[in-house]
Amino acid sequence: MAKFKRDFVFKENIIETIAYNVIKYRKICGITQEQLALDIEVSPEFIRKFESTKGSEGLSIMSLYKISVVLNVSIDKFFESIES
Repeated sequence: MAKFKRDFVFKENIIETIAYNVIKYRKICGITQEQLALDIEVSPEFIRKFESTKGSEGLSIMSLYKISVVLNVSIDKFFESIES
């Protein structure tokens, strides 16, 4: 079976995009960082760091899933490009 390298374009700033969209949808829902943290069972400091460092603190798939449920936003919306 032949194997070959396929070309893909991966967004280098995808974590920043996710962080931006978490902030955007959290504010649209009128939910504070503290309330979001409580709802997804993490510390408020975790949410503050994730949002303020544009995602450099990282976020697990489970946390992103919980955020999508709490904010009632489909998970794919967090991957949408940042609007100019």
